[in-house]
Amino acid sequence: MSTPEGFQPWSAVHHLPTFFEGLEETGAISVLDFLEGVTEHNDLDLEADGLVYHDRGIRVPGYDATFVHEATGARGRPAFSVEVNTVGPRNAWEIFDDTLSWDAYLLRTSGLAAIAWISDEEYTVEEADEFETKRDAVAAGRFSFGIFLHSGEEWTEQVERMHQTKAPAYLQGEDGRVTMPTTQAEFYQYVDSTPTEFRTSGGNAPSYLGVLELEISID
Repeated sequence: MSTPEGFQPWSAVHHLPTFFEGLEETGAISVLDFLEGVTEHNDLDLEADGLVYHDRGIRVPGYDATFVHEATGARGRPAFSVEVNTVGPRNAWEIFDDTLSWDAYLLRTSGLAAIAWISDEEYTVEEADEFETKRDAVAAGRFSFGIFLHSGEEWTEQVERMHQTKAPAYLQGEDGRVTMPTTQAEFYQYVDSTPTEFRTSGGNAPSYLGVLELEISID
């Protein structure tokens, strides 16, 4: 799940049907550059000074993020990654199994926009019993991975928050409550893992989420 309890459904959900095809063709897509292009071509009023990467309850603020098409290589399967240009000396990237059937969406509601991606496999296992379509699930905030776009004072608050901690990320529960670890060790106590185990298990992600690796750390 992506959004806290009590959050109103997204008022506009735009499917991005060629997003991953374009990623394979270009090799990389900057989120803020992509957003600027979408805004210009669709006459949308969207602004972003920065973003917050979301993996389940983990939040990592960054100045931008880049989707990268990964060569098959040693994994023996196609993949794509998301690399976050983080606030401060943090490292945040995630690699996804591109043999799954992924869809990307641009979401908007009053004062907030996001890009979310969800696989058929996640929808089937977690949401199909409650929502008739994948789009319906996404509109209700039911997705594990997303990038929330921020500007103005909201973004300034995100930057200040991360400069006040030596943790690699903060955590947001389904009730909306934010937990801010003070160090990397404390962060990994919260997620009940070690950095190596966390990276190689994809943050203990079930296989149907398609996470191959997840790095959340601070130098």
